[in-house]
Amino acid sequence: MAGVITDADGAAISDAKVTIVGNDRAVVLVSGVSNGTGGFSLSDVPSAVPVTVSVTREGFAPWSSSSLSLTPGQYLQLPSITLAVETFAQTVDAVFPEQLAAQQVKEEEKQRVFGVIPNFYVAYDHNAVPLTTALKFHLAMKASTDVVTIAGAGFVAGIYQASDRLDFPQGAKGYGQRLGVVYADGITDIFIGGAILPSLLHQDPRYFYQGTGTTKSRLLHALSAPFICKGDNGKWQFNYSTIGGDLASGAISNAYYPSSNRGPSLVINTALTAAAGRALNAVAQEFILKKITSGTPKN
Repeated sequence: MAGVITDADGAAISDAKVTIVGNDRAVVLVSGVSNGTGGFSLSDVPSAVPVTVSVTREGFAPWSSSSLSLTPGQYLQLPSITLAVETFAQTVDAVFPEQLAAQQVKEEEKQRVFGVIPNFYVAYDHNAVPLTTALKFHLAMKASTDVVTIAGAGFVAGIYQASDRLDFPQGAKGYGQRLGVVYADGITDIFIGGAILPSLLHQDPRYFYQGTGTTKSRLLHALSAPFICKGDNGKWQFNYSTIGGDLASGAISNAYYPSSNRGPSLVINTALTAAAGRALNAVAQEFILKKITSGTPKN
């Protein structure tokens, strides 16, 4: 039995494996390999029994003949065998940006300094997907209701109590009032500057960790954080959200601070203090906090 193996363009295919098997395909009766011209010749093919010719070659789809049966002493020249290029089925799983953003936020919610203090508003992925409005509010709710955030407000209220800051009385009542003020300040700032305004103005409330470049470029990047943010369009722009949130939080404070502590100075001081705090926090994020924050990306 002999034949010639070619591709769809008529080019000879060498090194193709040719096997003769019985119809049950359980046992290989005869085998061989095509030569440089694509030809092959197999002897000792059993006669008077049904057999099948199979041809395989890497990169091509397998080929099989119909059932054949040689008469004793018969020499059979098979028609030209054409192998088709093997095709591969590829499946692509599409992930919508909203789904990817939700996955990123889920990972960011694991970020905690010393494994305890929330560090949710830092994006270590330079190509992080913009947050949806729902995710901005979700992140604000997560940060403001975290037990460490509440405990932190209690700690600051204790400092205010010890230094007699704000014109509240001493004692349990005064501490409770200071705790309410401190926590309310944080809530209004987080929701207005981290969710409401970013949603309306299409800005991202997170700090985008640079991590590379010169020390100077990283320092400038961190110090600009209170004033420059990344928009949902991926471009850097003036941080109206954070500044607006700080000013709005200070203005709202006039509704519940003691009358003697109210006034325009409260708004200005709140905004300036917040801006300075954000700058210092960004510098710490850039050079220190990633090393002591659990749940950060490895790369």
